[in-house]
Amino acid sequence: MNAKTYMARSNEIDKNWYLVDVAGKPLGRVASQIAHILRGKHKPEFTPHVDTGDFVVVINAEKVVLTGKKAAQKKYYWHTGYAGGIKQRSFVEMIEKKPEQVI
Repeated sequence: MNAKTYMARSNEIDKNWYLVDVAGKPLGRVASQIAHILRGKHKPEFTPHVDTGDFVVVINAEKVVLTGKKAAQKKYYWHTGYAGGIKQRSFVEMIEKKPEQVI
């Protein structure tokens, strides 16, 4: 019994395009599903060290929802690289200014 493990090669991978409408869907569930597709784990030829993922286009990012009080409480932090350069924005501000970065 000499069964060999299949290893995908980068030139053998067919990349597809997915259109994801996130209007009215919870942010965390949508984000994990998109990550699953980007990594390629939905394909039978998934190989961890090869990019087997597909392309994803997200529409209606400004209409994504959060459950409970998270919309008012969630903060996004980043650092500018300068001393004392920590910045923050609330979820509501992020949706108004850059909704694609929330996803």
